[in-house]
Amino acid sequence: MSKKVIPATPVAKPKKKDLAISVIDFLTQNNDKQFNYKQIGAALDVRGEEGRRVLIKVLDKLRDEEEVLETSRGRYRINNRGLMLEGRFERRSNGKNFFVPDDDANIIYIPERNSKHAMNGDRVRVQLLAKRKRAESEGAVVDILEHTQSRFVGVLDVQKHFAFLVMDSKYLSNDIFIPREDLNGAKHGDKVVVEIVEWPEKANNPVGKVIDILGKPGHNDTEMHAILAQYNLPYKYPEKVEKMAELIPETIDEKEIARREDFRNVFTITIDPKDAKDFDDALSLQKVSPTLWDVGVHIADVTHYVKQGDLIDREAENRATSVYLVDRTIPMLPERLSNGICSLRPQEEKLCFSVIFTLNDMAEIKKSRIVRTVIKSDSRLTYEDAQTVIETGKGDFSPEILQLNDLAKQLRERRFSNGAINFERYEVKFNLDEKGKPLGVYFKESKEANHLIEEFMLLANKAVAETVGRVPRGKKARTFIYRVHDVPDPEKLDTLNTFILRFGHKIKQDGTKVEVAKSINALLDKVQGRPEENLVETIAIRTMSKAIYSTKNVGHYGLAFDYYTHFTSPIRRYPDMLVHRLLELYLEGGKSVEQGPLEEECKHCSQMEQVAANAERDSVKYKQVEFMSDKIGKVYDGVVSGVTEWGIYVEINENKCEGMIPIREMDDDFYELDEKNYRLVGRRKKREYRLGQPVSIQVARANLDRKQLDFIFA
Repeated sequence: MSKKVIPATPVAKPKKKDLAISVIDFLTQNNDKQFNYKQIGAALDVRGEEGRRVLIKVLDKLRDEEEVLETSRGRYRINNRGLMLEGRFERRSNGKNFFVPDDDANIIYIPERNSKHAMNGDRVRVQLLAKRKRAESEGAVVDILEHTQSRFVGVLDVQKHFAFLVMDSKYLSNDIFIPREDLNGAKHGDKVVVEIVEWPEKANNPVGKVIDILGKPGHNDTEMHAILAQYNLPYKYPEKVEKMAELIPETIDEKEIARREDFRNVFTITIDPKDAKDFDDALSLQKVSPTLWDVGVHIADVTHYVKQGDLIDREAENRATSVYLVDRTIPMLPERLSNGICSLRPQEEKLCFSVIFTLNDMAEIKKSRIVRTVIKSDSRLTYEDAQTVIETGKGDFSPEILQLNDLAKQLRERRFSNGAINFERYEVKFNLDEKGKPLGVYFKESKEANHLIEEFMLLANKAVAETVGRVPRGKKARTFIYRVHDVPDPEKLDTLNTFILRFGHKIKQDGTKVEVAKSINALLDKVQGRPEENLVETIAIRTMSKAIYSTKNVGHYGLAFDYYTHFTSPIRRYPDMLVHRLLELYLEGGKSVEQGPLEEECKHCSQMEQVAANAERDSVKYKQVEFMSDKIGKVYDGVVSGVTEWGIYVEINENKCEGMIPIREMDDDFYELDEKNYRLVGRRKKREYRLGQPVSIQVARANLDRKQLDFIFA
């Protein structure tokens, strides 16, 4: 529960000096919080347009004098930090390095001479330097506490006595020097992974050695491995881990089956994408009375085979997630487990951890239980197979699929009426030839078959989280992993509301979470098919917080669940394996585990999830550029998908490939960025380019090394 805000002494007719004292007094009393100017104004009872202007000037002055910190755009708190800070170092190839302190307050500029050669993402201790008037805050790295990146990908430039790694990285301004004896067999022009071994204090270039040869630039495997290496993700499975997996027996012990509920004779199916091999969930259906159904959500019992702390577990923990690139999956678990022993393949006996729901015809839960089971799936369906059954009412297992779909539709409808937010997004997919070259682009959209599986997975995840997290009043819940999604920042909601007013739309900013969520849904429905649809959807998504793993449960705003976790994908997500182990411990009456180490696991898993998403995005970007590389000079219709001070990003309508029109190509005027209104505006002619605006472009350049498409206006 958040701490109480201490009210301030009202200031009726503000004078700058008095108001500054009142602001400092109010922020000091609430030193663990941050506020926007409206909240400060309300607390100080500052009224009217004149009062508002004076308050903004006072806050700007206090910020410049570093009496208060602007923690993010328009949010302030008292400056109670010392001259030494710890946080994250952000390196840029233009020498504009920054330090992001742990307290998330103002970022601090670190010139290269004061960087101590810290790498991007390193944890560092920084000393604040004396501030020059009207200059940004500056600091110097005193200690590097933890190195995060020492490996880089690039192309070798081999000279007579030495070599350099030439990178497209935006994190290093200098190429890496490599002595010839450290080339490890790599040749001129090879794409390689290089590790930095030292960076002498007075040297411009770090010194490195080649640790892996990826191949020749432009080859599909080379480029996919390069993307993984760039994010420090593994592209090979350690041999010793695979050998350990080979020792796990496929046959199930009869004693183990006897300990479990037997679902082998109950109708059970898996529904997955057509290219899936790791089936970690299955659904069963059994009629128990004329109006009651037992629906089983059966999840691969991975932790029966992978024991905490063993070699396979440590590798899975380090990876934290499977990574899905355009043309391949890099599994979290060895393939013998992910595609074999643990995969719920049809007509094979499999061990599961299951949630069994008894539902009536209106999809209301009458009871549920969590049990270890053994199943035997009747069939493996693709989403397309199941969708055909739903649309035609015909096909194998049609009565069961139609019944499951009817229940899922009611669950979905109820979820949205409770305030879940309906962001329907498509995925960009490629048709590839045998060498990985993209031949075409298509879009994967969710249909009823996808929603059917999604609703029952959500239901199981929610039930598991409630089983542990929901406890009687006065009792403390045991430590658990939750998938949390915080409420939107009020400031961002305010910005969204101000922005959409110009199109005649409005959202509710005050009221309950459900009321606000419903108004966002109403907005998304209203803009469907209208010119501003893209723009409003994009900004609404940016308004949302990011979902993460945490032991501190704040609920899941987007799903409108008070308790939610990830239980249903242990083959591809490590948090689900942790949840399985915790669930087993608590169902057997075990004591609560220590929160600190588990919270660290949550942070690691959230971080690796983001890294995997970045790698996936890069692989899509690479294929988009490759797909467009033979279309130079062609004209396409698109929409402005991003606005920056260096140009505008445009997404092509027909294939969703994104490129940039650099500001240098916009030479009919001097364009300035209006960040608040997501637009570039010409200083003289006042022509504007805004997010979501339709434009016509011509493909100018396709740079595969930089994964970059350049457009010009058609």
